[in-house]
Amino acid sequence: MNRKQALEKLAATVASGAAIVGAGAGTGLSAKCAEAGGVDLIIIYNSGRYRMAGRGSMAGLMPYGDANAIVVEMAGEVLPVVRHTPVLAGVCGTDPFRLMPQFLRQLKEMGFTGVQNFPTVGLFDGIIRANFEETGMGYGLEVDMIRHAHELDLLTSPYVFNEDEAVAMTKAGADIIVPHMGLTTKGAIGAQTAMSLEEAARRVQSMHDAARKVRSDVLVLCHGGPIAEPEDVDFILNNTSGIAGFFGASSMERLPTEIAITDQARRFKRLQQSV
Repeated sequence: MNRKQALEKLAATVASGAAIVGAGAGTGLSAKCAEAGGVDLIIIYNSGRYRMAGRGSMAGLMPYGDANAIVVEMAGEVLPVVRHTPVLAGVCGTDPFRLMPQFLRQLKEMGFTGVQNFPTVGLFDGIIRANFEETGMGYGLEVDMIRHAHELDLLTSPYVFNEDEAVAMTKAGADIIVPHMGLTTKGAIGAQTAMSLEEAARRVQSMHDAARKVRSDVLVLCHGGPIAEPEDVDFILNNTSGIAGFFGASSMERLPTEIAITDQARRFKRLQQSV
């Protein structure tokens, strides 16, 4: 599916009044099941692999592997089993060992419809973030990556963390922006530190408003932090204006897997031998 077709499908979803739902997939089975559930977008990136290996999603920000190479490897597992849903690649835009326009063309030729900026330095703050910016590995490279992807007619759905980043990504041509509220809470390996849903709604709205001042057709989804379950998304949608839906990663594959496997194992363990 190309960018134009994907945008037409997303526009139809919005026009129907339904929420757009994007799903992170760390395995082919996760992607296959997400598509069967009717999601509008599937996104694969390195944290999905770590998450489904029982590690926290923050592992994707650590030097445990080549993030862009991992996505290329995951593509062989995911792309062949997804039939009708746009698949986006998580791209580490600050990777100093990639010629980014060429890499983006490679992803498009592989069958990806679009890209998202992950791993992202946006999840770092304080002195670490300042040092990234000072040494040529800043968020601006992720904006450049989205601009290159837009020029290649790839669907672009970047994470943003504040109003300035929402503006920059929208100016770069982002089709969708995703205000990121931090690591998803809940479950066995979820974060314990997160803002309230009320604060998340305020922050999502402020980034939405900043982006829409630049371009009125940009779509805005919410993600992360306390927005972990369908009822949390419902709260955000009912306490904001103009938010088109939700992108879930841990929410869409880790939490359901933890619950389903644990419950199934317990059901088996309740069985008794015949006498």
